[in-house]
Amino acid sequence: MKAFACGDVVPGCTTTFTGPDEDAVLTQVAAHATADHGRGSVPPELVEQVRARIVAA
Repeated sequence: MKAFACGDVVPGCTTTFTGPDEDAVLTQVAAHATADHGRGSVPPELVEQVRARIVAA
């Protein structure tokens, strides 16, 4: 299992994600970024920030 806390990249956000692998977590994060943070797309720099903070759960 892998986990990510959005607040590690977006201060103040308390949403967390878990999934069987990094790709599953990234899919959830992308949907969250669009729905809750108003991002039309997730730039590669942000994807790398998220990847760097995904941990084993």
